[in-house]
Amino acid sequence: MKNLIELILYCAIFTLMVRIFAGSTPLNCLYFYPKEYQEKAYEKHLADRKTVQEKRKRFLWIFTSIMCAVLILIIGAINGVRDYWNAYLQSLLFLEVMNWYDGIVIDRLWVGHDRFWYIEEMKECPYIQTWDQVLKKRSFLTIVWIVASFLVAGIVVVLF
Repeated sequence: MKNLIELILYCAIFTLMVRIFAGSTPLNCLYFYPKEYQEKAYEKHLADRKTVQEKRKRFLWIFTSIMCAVLILIIGAINGVRDYWNAYLQSLLFLEVMNWYDGIVIDRLWVGHDRFWYIEEMKECPYIQTWDQVLKKRSFLTIVWIVASFLVAGIVVVLF
């Protein structure tokens, strides 16, 4: 039960950061949209490619730093994990839940149903990822998180 609450809070932090970075317009997070959609936005002069890339880098740096720090604190400080194998398993659990949460809850449900993410000037372009796109991306990231969990576990063991 404790891990479930931690997972919910972890995903809530994820969601909050996405919403904060979006600010008052989804154009602030154009980097989240499919590449074809981004290209159309550039063609329509709704956004500048360089600015979008700078925002993307800034978001990824801050997002990754915060999510990693929170994960390490949950595993090491809150859950008191000291051995590598348990740190790895908890890291893997959190990262995989975040991965699929992002694809299903954020990409398909939130972006797909909240009018905030709709950009009027782009109404002719589909912006919601298809289930096929979500499955491909999340399957690839599943492998990435399997590997990244080794690093997180190592950091937890060294720090705690």
